This record gives sequence, structure tokens and C-alpha cells, in this order.
Amino acid sequence: MIMAKIVTRPTLTMNLTFTVTEEEARALDALSGYGDDAFIKTFYESLGEHYMKAHEAGLRLFLKSIREELVPILSKLDKAKKDFAL
Repeated sequence: MIMAKIVTRPTLTMNLTFTVTEEEARALDALSGYGDDAFIKTFYESLGEHYMKAHEAGLRLFLKSIREELVPILSKLDKAKKDFAL
């Protein structure tokens, strides 16, 4: 009779919350607007790959998050400003 084997493998995850101003949010939006490939290519050409290459997947995920999460928020803010004539 074979008994089930249970193996524990602890994991550690970290999620950060940071606050940005509207001006900073719009700068992030503009930065993500270049597209992942174009931004990363230019980054590597201008600054090299040494520090970022190991984190490229994370950078791509971050840029995608900006486009998917931040853009709708800024659109709502723009609409609210228009509605309140600000």
C-alpha cells in the first residue's frame, strides 16, 4: 500500500501599494503608451541591459498593468473634471 506523500514548499510573496499624483499617473500613462517592445528597445539602447534584463518580464507586466488599470482611472478623472467644469 502506497501512502500519500505531502511535501511542503513555503512561498513568500510581496504586493506593494504606492501612491502617485495625477501628474505622475499621467507620466506613467505616457511612458506605457510607447508599447513594451519600443520602450524596452530604446531603454536598452540608451542605458544598457545590465540592470533591467533580469527584470524585463516584470517591466512588461508593469507596463501592461498601467495600460489596463491606470488608463480607465484617468479617463474617469477626465470625465469628472469635465462634468464639474474644472
